Amino acid sequence: MIPATGSRVPQHTDPEINERIRRQTERNAASAAAGGQDAIERRLHELDAEWDIERLLETNAASVVLLTSLLGLTVNRKFLLVPPLVGGFLLQHAVQGWCPPVPLFRRLGFRTADEIAEERYALKALRGDFRDVQANLNGDRSIAQAAIAAARR
Repeated sequence: MIPATGSRVPQHTDPEINERIRRQTERNAASAAAGGQDAIERRLHELDAEWDIERLLETNAASVVLLTSLLGLTVNRKFLLVPPLVGGFLLQHAVQGWCPPVPLFRRLGFRTADEIAEERYALKALRGDFRDVQANLNGDRSIAQAAIAAARR
């Protein structure tokens, strides 16, 4: 069975690594909260710049393909065997959520977009972004629309 996009990487990650990443996320949010509103703002800006594992894998694969293609054309044609291999790994990752670099990147602490978003929404809740969601509701708006409006502030 093909796992959902948001869960495919954690499903193929050692549970201890997932737990370490979860604990680090909690420490990050707690540290920012202890530092007050300015620290929360700084951490939110850091999260905006954080690369998720998908972006890292895409960059890694593209770099390997470009480098080995260039080497294949200029040094030795055997290097041209690497780009299809990398393409196969990317396909495997897209379908299953696993490819050879994933365990290494996860051990290094790279998170999924959902894991980064969890920290972002925790910080926004601590900042008070969602306290007025109920107040923003009227007969025409759903709770989801009100939450989205509050999150955009």
